[in-house]
Amino acid sequence: MQPQLDLRGLWLLLLSLFLLLFEVARAGRPVVSCPTACLCASNILSCSKQQLPNVPHSLPSYTAHLDLSHNNLSRLRAEWTPTPLTHLHSLLLSHNHLNFISSEAFSPVPNLRYLDLSSNHLRTLDEFLFSELQALEVLLLYNNHIVAVDRYAFDDMAQLQKLYLSQNQISRFPLELVKEGAKLPKLTLLDLSSNKLKNLPLTDLQKLPAWIKNGLYLHNNPLQCDCELYQLFSHWQYRQLSSVMDFQEDLYCMSSKKLHNVFNLSFLNCSEYKESAWEAHLGDTLTIKCDTKQQGMTKVWMTPSNERVLDEMANGTVTVSKDGSLHFHQVQVEDGGVYTCYAMGETFNETLSVELKVYNFTLHGHHDTLNTAYTTLVGCILSVVLVLIYLYLTPCRCWCRGVEKPSSHQGDSLSSSMLSTTPNHDPMAGGDKDDGFDRRVAFLEPAGPGQGQNGKLKPGNTLPVPEATGKGQRRMSDPESVSSVFSDTPIVV
Repeated sequence: MQPQLDLRGLWLLLLSLFLLLFEVARAGRPVVSCPTACLCASNILSCSKQQLPNVPHSLPSYTAHLDLSHNNLSRLRAEWTPTPLTHLHSLLLSHNHLNFISSEAFSPVPNLRYLDLSSNHLRTLDEFLFSELQALEVLLLYNNHIVAVDRYAFDDMAQLQKLYLSQNQISRFPLELVKEGAKLPKLTLLDLSSNKLKNLPLTDLQKLPAWIKNGLYLHNNPLQCDCELYQLFSHWQYRQLSSVMDFQEDLYCMSSKKLHNVFNLSFLNCSEYKESAWEAHLGDTLTIKCDTKQQGMTKVWMTPSNERVLDEMANGTVTVSKDGSLHFHQVQVEDGGVYTCYAMGETFNETLSVELKVYNFTLHGHHDTLNTAYTTLVGCILSVVLVLIYLYLTPCRCWCRGVEKPSSHQGDSLSSSMLSTTPNHDPMAGGDKDDGFDRRVAFLEPAGPGQGQNGKLKPGNTLPVPEATGKGQRRMSDPESVSSVFSDTPIVV
């Protein structure tokens, strides 16, 4: 009997030690039971559709997924949970009556990655409202009454990838969220559909990379119709971006209080969209991006001659940088043509073609030569000036002759077309004299008074005899008279 008592005592001792260790373990980690109104499954708590006016107290600290949707919650204060929920990554608060959220409400859940606040009564998003959620990736705020979005409401949310703001009353496009170098560098989806947007920053939106435009949803907004809006969405349609291709029928605009589909604005006579080529001049430095619809894709460039462009360590005019962009060092004419980018990703592949036009001259600058258009214009102006000088400033052929004193007699101008003869040279002057041949010169004058048709003298009229001014001196018609135009052509008789 003694051995049996010893074994029984040993078992009792072991059982006591086990119970002691269990109590120590309980003292080190207090056990919180599942709240009465919730359904618990491991680290998942579902408290949905329980008409709860407040968040249940004493939530387990190990909770990873908490569903509080479809209740009567109206305010989310800073002390909504006394226990920090550092393991919580998903919080669902949709379909409540939330109209106030404290700026410190998300301090107990710093590792939250998914937050659903849709279908509530929120009206404004104040500054730094979500700044505690630095690990958040998805934020749902659709179907609220949001009128204003503070420019600093989404500060310090570098991990945010998807933001749903549709079915609200937002009238200002939050450009600070998507502009290059913005606060949300990983944002790939921004849903602003079904709001009150009337005007868009079209120039800034056109400059956005394709992976942002691919997830920028703007349908069901009362946008103002114009050709720039048409060109914007036509470009997105050409690139087959999801934000346009998935909702083509819901993309409309307003004109004269009437709705029009963005792709059917014939009444504006907008020109058809055409993908424009890149343009460069000799010696330019140019960078062309492979504008893919997804980030992090592997990119390979091919030249117009179907040769692969090497990486940036290669020597040559064209290289590929680390981010997959095509970089030209001092562009040459032979660099022109169509370059093709083959992009490969985890979910799909993409092929893009880019045309480069190189002009065979440098840009006009301080040390550059004049471009062809400017040189042509200057040449045309000089040609016109020279023609005008030739027409109006040609020297008169009479200027080469000696200047004579004008005659005071009114008959110095020979009448009409009579033939007046004068000696070809001074008969008294020295020099050789040809006695056998006497040369006379006659000048034609327009018909004057006393002369008939073809220069014939009318009966009864006499031709006034010019008064001699000097012996053997040749007389000339008045250069200021109209008839002097005809007196410059001598007729030998």
